[in-house]
Amino acid sequence: MNIKFRSRTTILIHDLIMIPVAWFGAYWLRFNLETIPDSFWYPAFLFLPYVMAVQVAMFWVYGLYRGVWRFSSLPDLIRITKSVLLGIFLVATTLFLFDRLDGVPRAVVPLYVCLLLLLLCVPRFVYRFWKEKIFIEREGDRALIVGAGSAGELLARDLLSDIDSGYIPVAFVDDTKSKINREIRGIRVVGGIDELQHQVISWEIDVILIAIPSATDLEMRRIVEICEACQVPFQTLPSVRSLLAGKVTRESLRDVAIEDILGRKPVHLDWKGIKRSLKNKVVLVTGGGGSIGSELCKQLAEIGPRLLIVLDQSEFNLYNVDRALSDQFPELDYRPVLGDITNRLSVRKVMEDYGPEVIFHAAAYKHVPLLESQVREAVHNNLIGSKVMAEEALAANVECFVLISTDKAVNPTNIMGGAKRAAEILCQNFDQSAETRFITVRFGNVLDSAGSVAPLFREQIRRGGPVTVTHPEIERYFMTILEACRLIIQAESVGEGGEIFVLNMGEPIKIAYLAEQMIRLSGKRPNQDIAIEFIGLRKGEKLYEELFYQQESLVETGYDKLQLAKAQFVDRSDWFEKLDSIESACDEYDNARIKYLLTQLVPEFLNEYEEDSKKTSTAL
Repeated sequence: MNIKFRSRTTILIHDLIMIPVAWFGAYWLRFNLETIPDSFWYPAFLFLPYVMAVQVAMFWVYGLYRGVWRFSSLPDLIRITKSVLLGIFLVATTLFLFDRLDGVPRAVVPLYVCLLLLLLCVPRFVYRFWKEKIFIEREGDRALIVGAGSAGELLARDLLSDIDSGYIPVAFVDDTKSKINREIRGIRVVGGIDELQHQVISWEIDVILIAIPSATDLEMRRIVEICEACQVPFQTLPSVRSLLAGKVTRESLRDVAIEDILGRKPVHLDWKGIKRSLKNKVVLVTGGGGSIGSELCKQLAEIGPRLLIVLDQSEFNLYNVDRALSDQFPELDYRPVLGDITNRLSVRKVMEDYGPEVIFHAAAYKHVPLLESQVREAVHNNLIGSKVMAEEALAANVECFVLISTDKAVNPTNIMGGAKRAAEILCQNFDQSAETRFITVRFGNVLDSAGSVAPLFREQIRRGGPVTVTHPEIERYFMTILEACRLIIQAESVGEGGEIFVLNMGEPIKIAYLAEQMIRLSGKRPNQDIAIEFIGLRKGEKLYEELFYQQESLVETGYDKLQLAKAQFVDRSDWFEKLDSIESACDEYDNARIKYLLTQLVPEFLNEYEEDSKKTSTAL
């Protein structure tokens, strides 16, 4: 029989040997390390099998053989202590009733307890320390761990237990004053995070490991800026939501990404309410192959719709989301549908074939500078496409229609924003006269969405620069794709119809700051290794985006990061006539008339379009 040193059988044999050693050792100590008299030796030998039987039974009852020696800890020590104490209590009680402990000196009982505890505990912890390589020299980068909480402790434990981890944890830093100068796993907490640069020099640190998965975006920005000043590599653990399903190990470590700085705070959702609203429903996502749409599909797949319909006009995008859903959610019933939201026949066919109960309308063109010269296409897709979808949703008695809008719809200064604002007004007007709930969700920029600034900067950095920023003062709101999609789903579950929900995106971020951080995170120095070039504002671009109109006055909803705008309704008496006119102008490809009519549909439309509309009105 092949018995491994760390197997249960080996551990049981070890414990069986320790019982007679402790039993006879107690007698030996009782007689001052001299020969045990024959009058006591015989009872000791006679009672030994009974002592062993009772003690092993207690070991088994308390689960000593469920644990692993390599990970012996305080709970194991407690189980050993309980089993030894209960075992000797049963032995002493039985022997007292049998012959009033004749032949067993009273001092033997406590001496046996002490010896057996030592003989059981010490080998276990010595073996653990040996496995963790505490007593031998290790090779690897000297690591300083930022954060002496539970994640930091788990990370240190994993690094210590594996000699091939490549890291030697030598110190912690933490802002909790009560932890400073204390030791965790034999590693001292040497100071606060502000002292990081000094500690890196003092301890000859090769790498910094950030182990604060609960850190907010502001806290992460501060930590990263301090780490950057230390001029040594640094890595981080993912955020809390990314660690919930697994344990903290060295495999969890990764390079700090821009998402860690701009979007770390987890969103707390009412998952029960969301599941009540969407589980076992037929759900349609338009633009389901895009950045927002594809993530929305994945989040919906986790909820468990009866059927998920993914509509997109891009064959390649639809192929990608089809492959992702089939790989990640093999049990999901879904249909990838190639179609155009502006094609009424195509949309109606989807409604008739699948009968969606909830629609998330994410299909839209979104690249502001490009759309400024593509007026007809922008308005036709973003406004007329929304009109087609909304009208067909009404005809099919869809329960809920969620329009995904943008901060650019607030006081729009470009075609994209104007078309999106018109789509918002459209949905509000439809909600007033229909059983279908029409809900709008408005938010700002999404990190790493297709065509957004982060992938552009990443590509420019990869090429060696320059990184192009339009203006030194330009600011934008940012949110992660995951966070935005979850809040969209939450809005659907709580909306009653007619609302414009605004996602709380925190404080706006200067694009120049974003560029600097991305350059630093790539291991380069801004304006030294990689230049930052300011190229000027593009047509239709604002310095500062807004998430709501001043007269809308946001109201808290009771849900984290989800706010409600008290929307201002537009007089609908002739609004739909103008909408029909703009659809006719799109059919005629009359860009000038489309611009003019868009300013009529959207009273808040600003900048040069006001002047253009006057000229066009006169000409028409």
